[in-house]
Amino acid sequence: MSDDSPHIEERENGPLVAKGITRMCRTDGTELEVKPSMALCRCGGSSNKPYCDGTHAKKGFESRSGTPEGKDRVLSYDGREVTVFFNPRICGHVYECGRTAPEVFDSEQRPWVQPDNGTLEQIEAAVRACPSGALRMARTEIPEHRLPDRAQITVEEDGPYWVEGVAPPVPLDAEGATAAKYVLCRCGMSGNKPYCDGTHHNKGWKADE
Repeated sequence: MSDDSPHIEERENGPLVAKGITRMCRTDGTELEVKPSMALCRCGGSSNKPYCDGTHAKKGFESRSGTPEGKDRVLSYDGREVTVFFNPRICGHVYECGRTAPEVFDSEQRPWVQPDNGTLEQIEAAVRACPSGALRMARTEIPEHRLPDRAQITVEEDGPYWVEGVAPPVPLDAEGATAAKYVLCRCGMSGNKPYCDGTHHNKGWKADE
């Protein structure tokens, strides 16, 4: 990897440093300022989110703490046309899948993924929309299940950083995870740091508090 290629570095007990990023936005499409090198908050306390303001030092933030919320295992959901795979360890509880294909992905039903309730096209769209890579499907013609028009970094309002096409700060060790897209913790509470494990959702974290 060259120094010019988009990548993210992890500072021990400090921010995430994003380099070579050309586009960063919020989930509502609002474009955010990008610089050749940017320190991004991941302790949850900066008053200048998503940028770091040094609050991590005052909070005593630690790069590694806690226990991951989800188990590192790949679950499979079989349909007539396709099998959907899901790893709860890397799910950020963003629920783009449910917004994209609610008949298929519904946390109130059991099992929560029912491929035969939707079309193949709907399932493909939902897997592409998943920012964490927790969802996959057995169709190799979809390159890494990515959305080509998504920003390199998308800042979820009360959630993680969605990252696509940027080299990750540390290797992903969860089964089925891909470096092509992943979600990074910015609440400071994930047990799988630097990656998000959905703790922001479970704890009701708010970025403006």
